[in-house]
Amino acid sequence: MEKRIINTSNAPKAIGPYSQAVMIDGFLYISGQIPVDPGTASIVEGGIAQQAEMVMENLKAILKEAGMSMSNLVKVNVFVKDMGNFNIINEIYSRYFTDKFPARAFVEVSELPKSVMIEIEGIAHE
Repeated sequence: MEKRIINTSNAPKAIGPYSQAVMIDGFLYISGQIPVDPGTASIVEGGIAQQAEMVMENLKAILKEAGMSMSNLVKVNVFVKDMGNFNIINEIYSRYFTDKFPARAFVEVSELPKSVMIEIEGIAHE
């Protein structure tokens, strides 16, 4: 049972004492991803649609680094500052899956790191 740390320059660097993801026993635990462009290290400009798209791309990059794809996700937690964005986020989110969606929680919170509008974390399995 060896723990393997997953890091990629194709997703934002951790902004605290944590790893982008950790692999153990065939499971990949992905830290919460916010809409930071890994190329510029800046929050993406625009609204919730642009932020949701960047977060999904960051998740995808981490999964790829671990040798996985979006289809490996089994559980996702979505944190948003405004539940009113539910439909917009769902529209973006659904583009990243074919048919077998992971289990998911969708939670409104009072604040997120760097005052972004959305953060998503996930668990994937080989």
